[in-house]
Amino acid sequence: MAIQFILCFNKQGVVRLVRWFEVCQTDTQKTQDMIVQIYRLISSRDHKHQSNFVEFSDSTKLVYKRYAGLYFVMGVDLQDEESIYLSHIHLFVEVLDAFFGNVCELDIVFNFYKAYMVMDEMFIGGEIQEISKDHLLERLSILDRLD
Repeated sequence: MAIQFILCFNKQGVVRLVRWFEVCQTDTQKTQDMIVQIYRLISSRDHKHQSNFVEFSDSTKLVYKRYAGLYFVMGVDLQDEESIYLSHIHLFVEVLDAFFGNVCELDIVFNFYKAYMVMDEMFIGGEIQEISKDHLLERLSILDRLD
């Protein structure tokens, strides 16, 4: 299992978090175009009647979930199991919610370094590192006290 990238953007398409695990784009303009394509594809879908999985390219499938005004998206390999990644998106949001105390977009905007800290505790090099919410919150509270 390998995650190619993790994106978080709002309903207007403004990127709030982004982490690339595979160096597939070296050109900044191509990377921006790819993010715009992902936003257009996901925001145009009917979230009540369509799944949270969509094929994006020859080698990438998007797994996404919308929470309030934010979309959380993972780009994964086509052959990977989508439900695993969907559950990890949910865990990521749960941990953010517990860490920030009812997380909202402004928490991510003004404390982006803490949101990246949460992401880095869960995902390293495109691999899932930790799946225990309690362990994550314990480690994050220790790291937060070091600040």
